Amino acid sequence: MVDITQKSNSLRQAIASAILTVSKPETIDAIKNKTVPKGDVFEFSRAAGLLAIKKTSDVIPDCHPLPVEFASIKHAIEGLKILITVEVHTIYKTGVEVEAMHGAAITALTMYDMLKPLDKLVEISAIKLESKKGGKTDFSKGQLTEKLRCAVIICSDGVAAGRNEDRTGKVILEKLEKYNFSITHEIIPDDFNLIQEKAKQLSGEGYHLAVFAGGTGLSPRDVTPDAISPLLDREIPGIMEAARNYGQQRTPYAMLSRGIAGFIKNTLVITLPGSPKGSAETIDALFPYVLHVFHVAKGMRHDQ
Repeated sequence: MVDITQKSNSLRQAIASAILTVSKPETIDAIKNKTVPKGDVFEFSRAAGLLAIKKTSDVIPDCHPLPVEFASIKHAIEGLKILITVEVHTIYKTGVEVEAMHGAAITALTMYDMLKPLDKLVEISAIKLESKKGGKTDFSKGQLTEKLRCAVIICSDGVAAGRNEDRTGKVILEKLEKYNFSITHEIIPDDFNLIQEKAKQLSGEGYHLAVFAGGTGLSPRDVTPDAISPLLDREIPGIMEAARNYGQQRTPYAMLSRGIAGFIKNTLVITLPGSPKGSAETIDALFPYVLHVFHVAKGMRHDQ
């Protein structure tokens, strides 16, 4: 199975369809009049389809078990064809496309089984995904064509003095490479005045994004949030709320992070934990969704 532990929950929706074709009008009449010997075709097949949606991960090996929070199965008669439409919703880390298609397939197979004594030429065709919504793909739409300037600042006495390797910086750069950034990378000590000077400098130079990693904890030298906070023109509490919620699902120590985020003039400043794992998880929690702030700044609609 694909590892989805780094993903965030979001509303996922999928609609799938299938077509069942009978060979004679009498079969359609029997369905409408509920005279099929095995029972009410629409109701039995709907029940089977709902069970199939819920059991998808039991029969498709790479599908993840997930909470099905809404499912709908509809039938529409068009001549000798019956169009089956299945809609599934969840709030989870992965989509429900396969669940919707599995539901459509089993609905159609159940109808076939019920109708075969009356009609030997029943056919099932065109099981397909009609649409899907939700997840990172949707929230990444409308990327800005402008190359964003990003500065990654590692705040660490040990790394600045050459005693420790800059593993956190490497992780952050690797994570951010996939986005439309022109990135600079610098290391400074855990010094209140130096951190403030650097933040002011980056804002003055027109950087779109400044990422300060390190110094967000509770040790005496952890001063990054204290240095950045007085400089913020507009704090954005939701950014760090999202990061801490994401981290809390992975380690209880995430509640100890004092990270902050907001704008200094037109520069978005985000503070990350100093550990490679903590910084990677924070980026996974925030990106690409946080880039929506630059769409807002340009007056762009989210659905563009």
